[in-house]
Amino acid sequence: MAREPDGSTMTKKLSLPLLPLRDIVVFPSQAVTLFVGREKSMKAVEEALSSGKLIFLAAQRKASVNDPTEADIHRLGTVATLAQVLRYPNETIRLKVQGVSRARIAKFHKRRGCFMVRADICQDVPHDKVRAEALVRTVRSSFEEYARLNKKIDAGMASALHNIDDPGAISDMAAGSLGSAKLAERQGLLEQLDPVERLDTVLKLIASEIEILQIQRRLRSRIRKQMDRDQKEYYLNVQKQMINKELGEGDEFQAEIKELNEKIAAKALSEEARTKSDRELRKLKLMSPMSAESAVVRNWLDWILSIPWQEPTQEHVSLVKAQEILDEDHYGLRKVKDRIIEYIAVQQLSGENRGPILCLVGPPGVGKTSMGRSVARACGRRFTRVSLGGVRDEAEIRGHRRTYIGAFPGRIIHGMKRAGVSDPVFLLDEVDKMTVDFRGDPASALLEVLDPEQNNAFNDHFLDVDYDLSKVMFITTANTLEDIPIPLLDRMELIELPGYTDEEKMQIAKRFLVPKQKKQAGLENIPVDIRDDAVKIILDQYTREPGVRNLEREIGSVMRKITRRILEEERQDDPPPVQVGRDMVTELLGVPRFHRHRPEKRDQVGLAWGLAVTRHGGEILAVEVAVIPGKGKLLLTGKLGDVMQESAQAALSYVRSRAERLGIDPAFHTSHDIHIHLPEGAVPKDGPSAGITIAACLVSALLKTPISHRVAMTGEITLRGRVLPIGGVKDKILAASREHIPFVILPRDNRKDLKEVQRNVLQGMRIVIVDHVDEVLREALVHENIEELFPSRGTVLEYAADDPDSGEAPDEGPEQEISWELEEPETPPVR
Repeated sequence: MAREPDGSTMTKKLSLPLLPLRDIVVFPSQAVTLFVGREKSMKAVEEALSSGKLIFLAAQRKASVNDPTEADIHRLGTVATLAQVLRYPNETIRLKVQGVSRARIAKFHKRRGCFMVRADICQDVPHDKVRAEALVRTVRSSFEEYARLNKKIDAGMASALHNIDDPGAISDMAAGSLGSAKLAERQGLLEQLDPVERLDTVLKLIASEIEILQIQRRLRSRIRKQMDRDQKEYYLNVQKQMINKELGEGDEFQAEIKELNEKIAAKALSEEARTKSDRELRKLKLMSPMSAESAVVRNWLDWILSIPWQEPTQEHVSLVKAQEILDEDHYGLRKVKDRIIEYIAVQQLSGENRGPILCLVGPPGVGKTSMGRSVARACGRRFTRVSLGGVRDEAEIRGHRRTYIGAFPGRIIHGMKRAGVSDPVFLLDEVDKMTVDFRGDPASALLEVLDPEQNNAFNDHFLDVDYDLSKVMFITTANTLEDIPIPLLDRMELIELPGYTDEEKMQIAKRFLVPKQKKQAGLENIPVDIRDDAVKIILDQYTREPGVRNLEREIGSVMRKITRRILEEERQDDPPPVQVGRDMVTELLGVPRFHRHRPEKRDQVGLAWGLAVTRHGGEILAVEVAVIPGKGKLLLTGKLGDVMQESAQAALSYVRSRAERLGIDPAFHTSHDIHIHLPEGAVPKDGPSAGITIAACLVSALLKTPISHRVAMTGEITLRGRVLPIGGVKDKILAASREHIPFVILPRDNRKDLKEVQRNVLQGMRIVIVDHVDEVLREALVHENIEELFPSRGTVLEYAADDPDSGEAPDEGPEQEISWELEEPETPPVR
């Protein structure tokens, strides 16, 4: 006997309309929502509504059959009541049915365009109540676990099972909730009339579903841990890949792995780099292509494959060709050119390709950076350049470690990648402009790069493998040596590039600057001739520099103004020849900015010319001393540094100690104030080389004896009047030459430095080599009894103006022994 919804039994056979179902099985006591659209199904619903709202639900054997026959329908189904019927405008009916009991089709017959069936109600068979109770309890607990894992199950379903005692009803309710079970499994449960067997089957299906859900949960947890911030995109990409794999589409990631493997095999890597590349590639194969770690590994492999390892330059240049290239690009700079030719000669003879490490030091505009390009051309190598000005992070040199987000190699590896060969000419520009802060010292990081004993195993933090830089020719540039750390300076071969002489600037302008600026101004095909006197006036009155950078700017300005004038006169089709002389330069460039010749054209008391070296090269330096009535104060002005102030104090102490011998009132310091001033007070000045200049000015002011305006001097002074050597002799001689000062006084120990000065610079000059301030005063002061006052004389070197060899002249007079005592009463005082 079958049960009604209220628990009563059904004792009659039923004739009901049949509703075939696709992909669904309805169990007794289960409420289901169905959508009906087929014509026979809609007529079956109409028949049920007109005859008691009972309908027979049976599953089709194949869901794809649109017009099923008797053979296409399972014989055992469910008698259900129509709880709700809702009609849609698109001729679709939405049903809510409630399963009542199992029934088996006894006979088919048609009525009003739909199947009618005679159904026999099926009753559960007798069962073992003890086993049934055990299964009921197990099913309840398992279903609770299943409901906890499956969020689609209504939370009250597990509680509802505890309120039902009938094993058959419990099995039907649990089976109806197993939506993921296959259709055949659900139909099998419906056809199972033994409640115990049905419970056992339901229990197995629940256990299987629990295991699947647990695996899914573990997989979701694992994927969630691998996701980055953009979890949604990652998850969709993973699903997309899985779908593509199922569809048999091409796997781009595997193709990329294959391409990387081929590149690694073909690349001439070092043994260490090849071993690590193979290891990283194996690691990449095991990663998800969308993971953050895989992007890091791919980026590392791309860098390893993009930089040159064992790819030297194939081109070789002869010594003659290299010399022609260097002379073609630069005028002068003989020392640099000789060093490059020597390197090429050694390379060709020995067969070794070990690159030198040169440091070009000189003021701005003398051609340090452009010389690097010329060296690359002369050596037949590729050129790469890195500017180090303002670099303050060590990682800029060594690179960032791969653990950091956005890590990349340092500038050295970047430069090698741009060069594309393992032996380029590598220019490290402005090496003296690096700074130090909390991120490290980039100058210390350069020690490994520029050390010939270490750079064959340079280790960039990003690559983390040794890279050979020993074949690279490194050239560094700097304006001064003071800002370069001593350990870094020790690793480089210094080549000083002093400022150019006026003659050299004239040649550079004629050979390089004028043709270049004519082309840039569009005057290449127009007869424009800049005479020598025009370049000379630009040098004398519009530029004051050791290099030629401002000279090029002024020449460019002249060319642009000529171009404008031609266009304003509308003569571009038939332009007349243009001769640029002194007058046209003054007209085009305006008021002169500098006066090459000083306004002091006569000897003056308390005024002397010193020589100094600045960042822009050698300069002359005026020193003024005024002695005024007072209480013995020493006033120093002109923005003097500590060292220069100490030099002034030492010079004053020397003068006071020898006042009586020099013919000066020994008590002058008690009745007079002394003011020492260096003009251009906004410019900082420091260094010991102005010592003898200050001493000469003090003696001149106290004796009221003028100093020759044709003399410039430099040297450090001691309390006993000794003259100590100084630096920058070459730049200082150039400065005196530019200012047309023919007479220079130098310390004796600096005599060897004259060999570094070009011969044409020394032509027409007179150099006096001195040991003591007395020798300085003899040459600088203008006094009729100078030889009696200062019998000791320094070594005089005369350089003939018309002698190209400019050899040294013989010493004038014997060198006399100088006493270093503070008091020398043998010489009568002169007042």
